[in-house]
Amino acid sequence: MDFRLTDDQIALQTGLRELLEGRFGPERLRAAVAGAGSGADDDGLPLWSELSDAGLFSLRKPERSGQREGGLGLGLAEAVLAFEEVGRALVPGPLVATELATVHASLPPHRAAGLCRRQPAGRGPLLVERLPALAVLLLPDTLTGEVRSLSPSALRARGRRGVDPLTPLWEVQGPLPDGELLPGVDAGRLWAEGTLLTAALQVGLAGRAVATAVGYAKQREQFGQPIGAFQAVQHLCADMLARTEPARAAVRAAAVGADAGVPTAELSVEIAGAKLLADQAAVRGARDCLQVHGGMGFTWEADVHLLLKRAWVYEGSFAGTPESAELLAEGLSVAGLGHGAGHGVGHL
Repeated sequence: MDFRLTDDQIALQTGLRELLEGRFGPERLRAAVAGAGSGADDDGLPLWSELSDAGLFSLRKPERSGQREGGLGLGLAEAVLAFEEVGRALVPGPLVATELATVHASLPPHRAAGLCRRQPAGRGPLLVERLPALAVLLLPDTLTGEVRSLSPSALRARGRRGVDPLTPLWEVQGPLPDGELLPGVDAGRLWAEGTLLTAALQVGLAGRAVATAVGYAKQREQFGQPIGAFQAVQHLCADMLARTEPARAAVRAAAVGADAGVPTAELSVEIAGAKLLADQAAVRGARDCLQVHGGMGFTWEADVHLLLKRAWVYEGSFAGTPESAELLAEGLSVAGLGHGAGHGVGHL
C-alpha cells in the first residue's frame, strides 16, 4: 500500500481548507456561538449548503452519469482528509451521520441526518444532535447487523443542554420506533466508518490546537521574551505534535485499509486504535493549548474552550474510549493467541 497523498488528494484537502477559512473563520465561529447562546440558532446548520455543494457528504457516493445527485465515487482515504479539515475548522452539526446517510441511504443534497444506535435498556440516555433540523435518523443495531431509517417526527424527545454550545442535544423519550429497514447496509460496517470519520474530525481539531498554541507562544511575551522561548512551553507544544501525528497516520492507514477491502472485523480493530489515538491527541491537545494560553484560555472571549468542548463531544461519539479500548484489547488478544499457538507458546 502507498500511504503518500496523491496530487488530487492534496488538491482536495487544500481546496476545502481554503473554502472553510473563507466561509467559517473566527468571526463566523463566534457569531455561531453567540447565536446558539441566545437560542436564535439552535436548529441552524452553519455552512451546510456550502459543504453539500462542495461534495463533502457525497465524496464516497457512487458516480451516476447524467444525474444531479450522483457522487464523486471516491473512498474513505479521501473522506478522512476532508473530515480532518472540517474538524480543524470546528464546523458544527451532524457531519458524520449526514455523510453516512448520503452514502448508504441516498439522503438528498442540503439535508441533514442523525444517528442513534440501538442499545440495551439501562445503558444511559439516547441523545440525538440537532433533532429538529434532521431529515432522517439512522438506527444501526450492531447486535443484529440491521440498519433502519426513521423520520425524526416519530420521536418524542426533550432538549438537553450539552457541554458544547454548538452541539445542542435532544434526549429520546420512550423506546425507539422500528423504522424502515435499509437493505444491504451492515450496521457493524456503518458504525466502523462513522467511528473512523469521527477520529478524522479529532485529528483536525488536534492539529488546530497545535497551531493555536504555537501561534500564541510566539506572540505572548513574558520577562521580555516570547513564552515559546521557555522550555516548559516548548515541551507542551512538542508533546501535542507528538500525539497528533501518530493519530493522523493511524486514521489514514485505517482508511486506506478499508478501501483495500480489509474485512470489517479486522478493520474495526484498526479503527478502534485510531480512534483512541485521535481522542487522546484532541482532548489532551486542547487541554495543553489552554495551558499555554494561561488565564486567557479560560475566558469566553478566547476560542480555546471551544476546542476542548468539541473534543469532549467527539470523544463520546460513535465508539467512545471504553468501547474502543475493549475492541482493541480483544483484537490484540486474539492476534496474540493465534501467534502463540503457531509457535507452541499459546499457554502460560
